[in-house]
Amino acid sequence: MSKASTVLSSRSARIAIIALLAIVLLAAPLFLPQIANLTLVRIGVYAVAVLGLNIVMGYTGQVNLGQIFFVGLGAYVTAYGVNQEWNIVVVFLAACTVAGLVGLLVALAAARLGGLAIAMVTIALPIVGVPLAKRLDEFTGGSQGISARFSDAPEWSNLYNDQWQFYIILLVTVIAFLLARNLVRGKYGRAFGVVKENEAVAASMGVSPYRTKVLAFTIASIYGGASGFLYLAAVQYTSPETLSFGHSISLLAAMVIGGAGSIVGSLIGGAYYVLVPQWTNAIDPSFTTLSQGAILLVVLFLLPEGLVSLPRVLRRLARRPTARPAQGNPPQTTPAPHPVTEAAPERLEKTERQDRS
Repeated sequence: MSKASTVLSSRSARIAIIALLAIVLLAAPLFLPQIANLTLVRIGVYAVAVLGLNIVMGYTGQVNLGQIFFVGLGAYVTAYGVNQEWNIVVVFLAACTVAGLVGLLVALAAARLGGLAIAMVTIALPIVGVPLAKRLDEFTGGSQGISARFSDAPEWSNLYNDQWQFYIILLVTVIAFLLARNLVRGKYGRAFGVVKENEAVAASMGVSPYRTKVLAFTIASIYGGASGFLYLAAVQYTSPETLSFGHSISLLAAMVIGGAGSIVGSLIGGAYYVLVPQWTNAIDPSFTTLSQGAILLVVLFLLPEGLVSLPRVLRRLARRPTARPAQGNPPQTTPAPHPVTEAAPERLEKTERQDRS
């Protein structure tokens, strides 16, 4: 089979898989129970948050321990805009814009730092955000939080609320992942990778590490704001608890377990963030933290590149030879005659003829 036909067949198979997946996603909420739809909705919400964190940490190598702050900020902006009866598209743009502007300001101040310094700056975001949300009760509802309903299904759709919310989250999540895929595969993605590997090499190639870090952090903040919008669409309520630092660490663990520097790994990380606590809480609520720590350690030791690398590792193990050669005496080989030794009898016969003459 020629190379062109192989490429064509693989492309056709990829298109067929994508079309099948699209049909399944579009039809799934119509047949699944409500609890399953709500679970898938929450996976989409946190997959977008993990994706933003992956852009700044997995692809650019910059520390960010405050991603949950931008998720909460986007949720608060969404709640405020909905209660002020803004257009829902304007609300979504406002959530992304405000989170992006705050992220830009933080990045401009922190991008020149490195290591522990930038980690401490990002840690401060959720730590400061929780008391700030409690004090600004006019906008945030204080300690009681704030609610906003905007994702109920319209009458013309003939859908239940959970189905309508599923389609909202699905639309935004698919767009977010497609944009991220194009970003990391383009020139900015290559710049992220060079900065992650070696900032000095990046500078020698004409890539500004400072600007690249600022760009990555700002994009991650925008994704956090979009995730906050989706969070309010799913839950229709937010409070200072949304900004807690523990959630930020859980997002970081989800990114590592799913796969740092991987688009698909972000989706796996979102599923891990939602599903594993549900399963462990069903067994024993006190077992949740212990199990998450254990899973993180196992993945770090066995799959350093995350769960997304599991198929590749299995294929590599399957290709290893299983049969060993039989242990016995090595086969005897007859050495090839040396040219000089082979010609010696002819020279001896010639010398005897000369002596006789």
